[in-house]
Amino acid sequence: MFQPPRCPYRRCPRHLDPKPSAFWHHGSYQPKCRSQPVPRFRCTSCWRTFSRQSFRMDFSDHRPELNPRLFELLASGIGLRQSARLLKLTLGSCEKKFRKLARHLRRLNLNLAFELPVGSTLQFDEFESFENTRVGAPLSIPFLIERESRFLVWAETARLRQRSARGRRRKPLGEAAQKRLRSRRDGSRAGIERTLRRGRDLTRSHARVTLETDKKLSYVPIAQELFGKERLVHRRTSSRLARTQTNPLFAVNQAEAMARDLLGRLRRQSWLASKKRRFLDLALALYASWRNFVRRRFNHDKRSAAEYLGFVPRRLTAQELCSWRQEWGKHSIHPLALGSESIAEWRARRSRSA
Repeated sequence: MFQPPRCPYRRCPRHLDPKPSAFWHHGSYQPKCRSQPVPRFRCTSCWRTFSRQSFRMDFSDHRPELNPRLFELLASGIGLRQSARLLKLTLGSCEKKFRKLARHLRRLNLNLAFELPVGSTLQFDEFESFENTRVGAPLSIPFLIERESRFLVWAETARLRQRSARGRRRKPLGEAAQKRLRSRRDGSRAGIERTLRRGRDLTRSHARVTLETDKKLSYVPIAQELFGKERLVHRRTSSRLARTQTNPLFAVNQAEAMARDLLGRLRRQSWLASKKRRFLDLALALYASWRNFVRRRFNHDKRSAAEYLGFVPRRLTAQELCSWRQEWGKHSIHPLALGSESIAEWRARRSRSA
């Protein structure tokens, strides 16, 4: 039976300091979108009522049964307009569902990822996309994976400066647009640092950290500063080598190619391109959760990347990923939990049983 892990109201003292006896059962209600009644509770500290649905990702959704289906469609390279047609939603509703779902999955990626096994090898690379206009607003996408499992540790976007002048046959930009784009700052270094910092957090206790990149000069000082020069093993490969299976960076190159194929926003010559950078970041978070927890590591392998690393005992389903809210970090309810078991408690129980 479900027991509230905390009070969902942030101003209540039982929100950060929950106690098992702090909540009373307070009846139930029957939603139109579910076949079973949803139990309600009352907090004995703030005296406010809430339900089990307050801890669900689909809290306040009118069509919660469509969230897993939308997740699968967007992770398969289908755009928002076509997804809205297939699900019989308006475009605005589909956009709002996508943003809410992607923010939830970004938190889930962070909560379920623990320290990588000793001996793991990180591979890092960058590839380019754009927001709104290819020449005027290019983007760099730092991409960090664990080589053997293909686990996508982190990916985000960073602004690049405007490209060279547009060709004569192309429609020139307006004066206001040119002025706005000329003031565009290069955020590539900050994006690289944020991405590699996530890899550092997952290898904090490792005596040696192996990082494989190409020979871009800026990678060397950034990696040495973040990981520590004395424990970093930095292997560099020329980006001019053929991107075949013999290339040492084949794993990250393949991961980038898969991301371009399965995210319509990253495809070349596509009108699915993001108009704003923050929405491309959300799409990358959604893709990372599918790549890490749902998809098989390889076609001939039954395990997912997260299962290979021991983060979860099996591949997760779309319904499980879209289950419990993840705003409380490791104290959030685990997608595979029995009752209201938190991620930290679930992992401790698994380690004791092992």
